[in-house]
Amino acid sequence: MPGGTLQRVWSLTGGMSAQLTALQLLLPNGQTQRLVVRQPNPAVLRHNPRAAAVEYRLLQLLFAAGVPVPQPLWLDESAKILPTPYVVTAFVAGKMDFALEYAGRYAVQMAEQLAAIHRMKGWKGLGLPLAEGCWEQTSSAKANAALGEEPIRAALAKYGLWQPQNELVLLHGDFWPGNVLWEGGELMAVLDWEDAKVGDPLLDLAISRLDLAWIFSPETAEVFTKRYGELTAVSLTNLPYWDLCAALRFIRITQANLAPWAAYYQPFNRPNITEQTIHRNYLWFVNQALAKWGESLIGE
Repeated sequence: MPGGTLQRVWSLTGGMSAQLTALQLLLPNGQTQRLVVRQPNPAVLRHNPRAAAVEYRLLQLLFAAGVPVPQPLWLDESAKILPTPYVVTAFVAGKMDFALEYAGRYAVQMAEQLAAIHRMKGWKGLGLPLAEGCWEQTSSAKANAALGEEPIRAALAKYGLWQPQNELVLLHGDFWPGNVLWEGGELMAVLDWEDAKVGDPLLDLAISRLDLAWIFSPETAEVFTKRYGELTAVSLTNLPYWDLCAALRFIRITQANLAPWAAYYQPFNRPNITEQTIHRNYLWFVNQALAKWGESLIGE
């Protein structure tokens, strides 16, 4: 921004895969502009050294198509200003919001947005990875016992349904309520595209369903699923497979240590999210998938 003056710098919270820094500039015409500098963390760059470039090109595609994402403004991989690659985007007004009273409204808007993302074209030249079925991942014995990894894996091995039943689409890869900004009850932006992939749309659907179930309620997850089904021609036949894959992902990420996950929501005025409620709603999610296959349920 030639001639601009830096007025303020502050860190943004919520980014697990990148360092986020907001800048406020005073421009020569007297107006102010806010920007966000997004630096992928070392783990992301080890996995994909060109992660910033891929995300930048994807944001360009999404923004041009009218998907509510931060406008991409700059990509720098030169290491002349910062030691690692980074993307600069416009600042989007809004906040993460997990208010229980808006759960149904948020679920409907998230379903509508996910359906729009899955209709996107033009992503084939981006070199996005293919999501191939369940993740190969391990967990502790404690997580296995508490969250039922063994019966989940047994059911998946029995049915083995990886062959996709739907057309491959652009996937967000981590479409949960914390990657959405809200303002006045309206969805303002979908953030954090570093996990974007190509694959069966049910992968995105299942991840969202599980997170909506334990953050809000099983009913919220079903509202989300129903609205998504109304807007797409996606076959839900293999949804139990992807639901159980999402459960394995949850086991790996949490390792059955649910206390910090519950604590995360205290500043958002959600003291009713506890270790017990997370565990209860997680078990509902797993059991509804097992029940559709006629498998034995995991006891509480």
